[in-house]
Amino acid sequence: MRRYLPILLAAIAMITLSCGDDDVIDEGSVAAPAPTAAADEATDADPDTGDASGESAPRDFSAVAPIIEANIAEHGLNGAGIVIVDRDDGVVHEQHWGVFGPDRISLIASASKMVTAGVLLHLDDQGLLDIDAPVAEVMGWESANPTVTTAQLLSNSSGLRGLLPDPTFAPYLCQYIHTGTLQDCGEAVFTTTADDADVVAPDTAFRYGGAQWQVAGAIAESVSGRSWAELIDEIYAQPCGLETLEYNNHFGQIPGGFAYPEGFDGDPSVLASTENPNMEGGAYVTTGDYAELLLMHLRGGRCGDTQVLSPEALERMHADRVGETDGGDGFTPDRGYGMGWWVQRDTGRIDDPGAYGAYPWLDLDDGYGVYLVVESQSVIGAEIAAELAEVVHVAMTGA
Repeated sequence: MRRYLPILLAAIAMITLSCGDDDVIDEGSVAAPAPTAAADEATDADPDTGDASGESAPRDFSAVAPIIEANIAEHGLNGAGIVIVDRDDGVVHEQHWGVFGPDRISLIASASKMVTAGVLLHLDDQGLLDIDAPVAEVMGWESANPTVTTAQLLSNSSGLRGLLPDPTFAPYLCQYIHTGTLQDCGEAVFTTTADDADVVAPDTAFRYGGAQWQVAGAIAESVSGRSWAELIDEIYAQPCGLETLEYNNHFGQIPGGFAYPEGFDGDPSVLASTENPNMEGGAYVTTGDYAELLLMHLRGGRCGDTQVLSPEALERMHADRVGETDGGDGFTPDRGYGMGWWVQRDTGRIDDPGAYGAYPWLDLDDGYGVYLVVESQSVIGAEIAAELAEVVHVAMTGA
């Protein structure tokens, strides 16, 4: 049992604020170097108009920094980063504090989910996968889950166990182990009979996260004939010009618990290579590269001249797919879920927050997105994002 203790502790960190405030355990802010008093110089397309052409409405982001700086001081954070993007104008504001800068690479935990879901939707666009077909047929697996589809895996409505109530459920532990392969882990999770008493019919309950995401990753590798690393490179990195986006399985490799894993410190080389990356929470990236992903979602699925995702795929990802399911782990009436994205039913915005404080959100109607990152805990990132939401909205829309 002792050999698995780091993995069991790390697994708990996968329970993000996304599962509801009441499910988050605050173990205190992460120990870190004292934040710098002044932030990096903010980068705006144009301080008066928002872009070089003078066509965009004036944008004033002066209220953003005081909110973030106050939270850095209050929670003893090592810094923060924020980037704000506009559908037409691209990056309109970027700012960093403390140890953060344009080159800072951070583990983003569940903010990985929309990236992972996009890979599967891309393969569906390419005709390599039908996300509405039963997984057992796609993979040729003998299974006690004959009707579960990839779409259900990506919307946390497959009926398999999610992270709650027990993120350390023994038959699913391969999701946290960097040894082995994604194929073996996905098959083991999907075909085990040890979860039979806990599985419910698909599309009847919302069960956030967990090993169902490893199953999705295994499907992607199988139908494409590519490793997960190759898929990330071909689908996102090359067309979108990303230099840092990669996946690993840091759980059990470096101490973490409820807080940001100590020892990473912006350096992915501390992690051993893996053929079993964690699909729901294993990505790491810089603020600038994540911003490109947000822009792709705002621009009809395009990065430059490349159609990464079809508009139809984006519509499916962004739509509230679980609206008709019963409640369940982390379910709240004001928040629905698409594929990789939470849907805020009152505002229409979508978001994909992570356990360590990364918090991306999109306002699709008004055509802008925000990526906030701290290296702490989900509750801290969510608190800052909540304070920023309307400030940013006013700056972007004047409303």
